[in-house]
Amino acid sequence: MGSRSELAAAVLMGLGYPCVMIAALIPDIWMFAAAAAVTYAADFYLHQRGSYLVNRLNKVRAGLPIRFLLRQLLLILLLAREGLAEQPMFYAAVACFLLFYGLQAPHGALTTLIRLRRTMPVVTRNIDLNAVRIPDAPPRALLRRSGEKMLHLDIPAMAGVIAAAATGHYLVGYVGTAVTIGLAFLYTAALVPYLRRKRRVPSAPAVLKAVQTWLGEYQPTVALYFSGSAESAYQANMWLETMEQLEGRPIVIMRERNLVTKLNATSVPVLCVPGGQHLMAMKLDTVRVTLYAANVGKNIHMLRVPTMKHVFIGHGDSDKLASVNPFSKVYDEVWTAGRAGRDRYALADVGVLDQDIVEVGRPQLAPIKTWTGAPKNPIPTVLYAPTWEGWDNNPGNTSLLLAGENIVRRLLEAERPVRVIYKPHPFTGIRNKKALAVHERITAMVEQAAAERATDPRWAGQAAAAKADQDAARAELARAEARMAELAKPGRPGGDEAEQSRVSLADPQRLAEVEQLRAEWNDAYWRSFGWWEHKVVTGAEPKLYDCFNESDGMVSDISSVVSDFIASGKPYAVTDSAELGVHEFKRQNTAVRAAVILSNSAEELDQLLAAVADPAADTLADARTELKQYLLGPDEPTSIEQFNAAVRALAAKAEARNAGVQQRIGEQAIGQLDRESDAEPGGANGAENANGARARRGSGTADGDAEDSGAEDSGAEDSGAEDSGAEATAGVAR
Repeated sequence: MGSRSELAAAVLMGLGYPCVMIAALIPDIWMFAAAAAVTYAADFYLHQRGSYLVNRLNKVRAGLPIRFLLRQLLLILLLAREGLAEQPMFYAAVACFLLFYGLQAPHGALTTLIRLRRTMPVVTRNIDLNAVRIPDAPPRALLRRSGEKMLHLDIPAMAGVIAAAATGHYLVGYVGTAVTIGLAFLYTAALVPYLRRKRRVPSAPAVLKAVQTWLGEYQPTVALYFSGSAESAYQANMWLETMEQLEGRPIVIMRERNLVTKLNATSVPVLCVPGGQHLMAMKLDTVRVTLYAANVGKNIHMLRVPTMKHVFIGHGDSDKLASVNPFSKVYDEVWTAGRAGRDRYALADVGVLDQDIVEVGRPQLAPIKTWTGAPKNPIPTVLYAPTWEGWDNNPGNTSLLLAGENIVRRLLEAERPVRVIYKPHPFTGIRNKKALAVHERITAMVEQAAAERATDPRWAGQAAAAKADQDAARAELARAEARMAELAKPGRPGGDEAEQSRVSLADPQRLAEVEQLRAEWNDAYWRSFGWWEHKVVTGAEPKLYDCFNESDGMVSDISSVVSDFIASGKPYAVTDSAELGVHEFKRQNTAVRAAVILSNSAEELDQLLAAVADPAADTLADARTELKQYLLGPDEPTSIEQFNAAVRALAAKAEARNAGVQQRIGEQAIGQLDRESDAEPGGANGAENANGARARRGSGTADGDAEDSGAEDSGAEDSGAEDSGAEATAGVAR
């Protein structure tokens, strides 16, 4: 149902329709008017909020048109029960509603056609499509929630007829019905101009041809391929900065339209191709390396291309089973952060060969600041960042269900005060509603503790001293947010995805300003409240790594969050929610070897709090340093240098494979020509001539010997090329 207000609106609507029916039967005009108004208001509110209930009503055949029709039919019943069935007003109302519903079909057809003819086969960012003309989108007011707007045009007729029945002044009823029909005609007529050719986007073949032309000019060399659910956009966003730093000509290839709007601003060209047939028809001849951030079914549409090498880079490095997915065998290589990833695949024995694993570090971790060894503020800050519940309900997936409330309660009630930052995983609660309920209780706990701390005399002095700076920080936040909103979507407000594809071209100045504004926003965010104030952080901003930098220690679960946090060198704790025991938990999970291991009671938290507050009590500091290199690789060369080197090496393998294939095709063609020549009439003489020519080329003279020797060397090289090509082909098959 969603929020309590949505539940209240749903209850009101559920009660409103029976009341409308009862009022029509009694009859009671004013009760009918009041109940109808309640149903209108509740319906409108639920649509505004995008409530889950709206979709459910459609599924049970009680959708929006049915609800409006029911209300109108009950008004006709009310008129009949009031003895007005023989009055012209009655017939006017019936005719009005019949004509009004007759207009729904052309209106719906027009809006559908306009949307279809404004839908391109691709969505792009930073790609110049000026080769095709993409007109401006129709006004947002015409198409956004158009069906709902059209149906609400019955309000003048409903109000006029009810007023006429109540007062006996039928003119107001006639005026109301005329206004409803007139507005419906005008709304429908306003859509017609947008069906004209100059208002439509080019045909799919024209757009795809323009994209192919651009690809031929840009000649991308390395691609980040991504497909996933609406909640998974963060998996692509985490690689955008890395793509911007790559050598060559990078491109991001996506498959879902709704994910394009969720991408962070980037200078890298973005090409979203929803249709598998369109993607498979595209010529990506220059791409030599394709990077995959997730194992999803649509990967097959790119994996089928043999001229490029395919690499699984994932969206995190952890000891979860997903990090050693047997599906990874399909890729030519699997890139891991450090030695731990290689060993993880060896232990799992899922068919990924050791020679196909490359250690490249984690380029995304560059923004994480290294620990200084002492708390950043007068009291330490502890981050609680649990992962989500996973698809299989394994009790070891997340600490939320069994330990979450204990962890937060112990942090909030610690003898030596700490500040708590709670940042849940974006997927929390999508699989298990119990996890969502726990998340909501933890949020309430943190917010209540923050409210109590705000009134605590211990912090009153700091709060008074920091008030001016906090007010200035909030003003700076508002300014940065407003400016980033302006820069987020180039072009005029209300443009659809086709228009956005036209205007969203790379603008270095705009991107530099966005980056500067993000830095200013992040600094202002943390200054906008006290260093003693507990905080719940959800949404994309501030980012997880910003929370890392703000905290002095962390509590989390087995996930890439732990591996990433280790880059900071700060103390951390991990919960053994499955109750494996400390020894077995560490044996199974590399990332916890330098962690404080928590049971579901979280009573071991004192060890973490001691290490955070006093470096002398930090007994795991050396273990964390050693584990950091094992998990994330060496500090030198930098991770982005390692990543670029891996791309270059694999691109060279792709080039060698393609050259080998071309050479074998050429040799096969020559052989075919020879066979055709031998098969011609008089072929014996041709064969003799051909053999004579071969004999002369291979004669026993010194020159002939040299030539023959060269041929043998060339043959050896060809054999090597064939072996190399066979290996490459086998890699693709894997």
